[in-house]
Amino acid sequence: MSVPNIRIPFNKPFLTGNELHYIEQAVKTGKISGNGIFTQKCHHFFESKYGFKKCLLTTSCTDALEMAAILLNIQPGDEVIMPSYTFVSTANAFVLRGAKIVFVDSRQDHPGMDENKVEELITSKTKAIVVVHYAGVACDMDIIMDIASRNQLFVVEDAAQAIDSYYKGKALGSIGHLAAFSFHETKNIQCGEGGMLVINDPQFEKRAEIIWEKGTNRSAFFRGEIDKYGWVDIGSSFLPSEVTAAFLWAQLENLDEIQLKRNKIWNEYFLQLSSENGERFFRLPIIPEYACNNAHMFYLVFEKSADREICIQNLKANGILSVFHYLSLHRSSFYKNLNNSKNELSHSDFYSDCLLRLPLYFQLNPDEVRFITSIIKKH
Repeated sequence: MSVPNIRIPFNKPFLTGNELHYIEQAVKTGKISGNGIFTQKCHHFFESKYGFKKCLLTTSCTDALEMAAILLNIQPGDEVIMPSYTFVSTANAFVLRGAKIVFVDSRQDHPGMDENKVEELITSKTKAIVVVHYAGVACDMDIIMDIASRNQLFVVEDAAQAIDSYYKGKALGSIGHLAAFSFHETKNIQCGEGGMLVINDPQFEKRAEIIWEKGTNRSAFFRGEIDKYGWVDIGSSFLPSEVTAAFLWAQLENLDEIQLKRNKIWNEYFLQLSSENGERFFRLPIIPEYACNNAHMFYLVFEKSADREICIQNLKANGILSVFHYLSLHRSSFYKNLNNSKNELSHSDFYSDCLLRLPLYFQLNPDEVRFITSIIKKH
């Protein structure tokens, strides 16, 4: 949605310059329906750079999460633990399989899930833990994986915002049994709309490929492993076209440059706003020592929702678009209708009311960042 008189938008998709060139190449191959040359290039990139065991591009992160729910054989009545402060796709993927969603609160110091409140929510019906690496900042995966191991649970990393981010030197998306990434136009690396499922547990590799190909063993057929293919499992049309993969490949070739620029912008925000004197009416992002910053997002956490609204209006009056983020899913009308639980997740609700995201995109320059922060500091 466009906003009149906005000269610094919240997001502006970045083009490297090779997107149309690679799309033309894909078209000329005569195979643009998917799982062609550019899809394979993207898969190899992620598997070699980050140590992911097996990658499958999808049409969205939502699709990747839905594939994860199918692979884990989620059944009606199974319970899945996840943060309330997340996008609806995180929950929807499992609700579609009949799961009961059990929400955990955010941390006091960070919008990510409170890892120390997970174990108390586990019951005999719990099947999986879905962690969300909010703003690309890692959850404490040692705690999560230990809980999962002791309770024989699966872990899915919702790494939608976490490309090129790490936990103690391990790439996010490489730690859980499964992981899902997003390449939506608001992400660091984008192809308009796209995603990827990462399979780190070998037991899921063969079935993942079948689900990805509409429930058929078509991929095995084209590799010459079988003499014909057919319908062998449930599935859907999860794989993207080669046009999407070609676009994504142009982005991946420039990943290091994109990340370097985004980190410079993030650091400029932090420098300008951490030098604020006098009474502080907002908190800056915190990066735990075990995590790193992939510069996906720069946000402020205000002490009161009224302060956030004043800041939004001040920025808009100066042609700058800032936005708040998730509304706690446990407060949604859909969830309330499904559950009688009276969950009190105070930190999640606080972030819903008080967190503000500032513009951050490749083309944003230091002067614009300084202008944005100067308006904020006039509050």
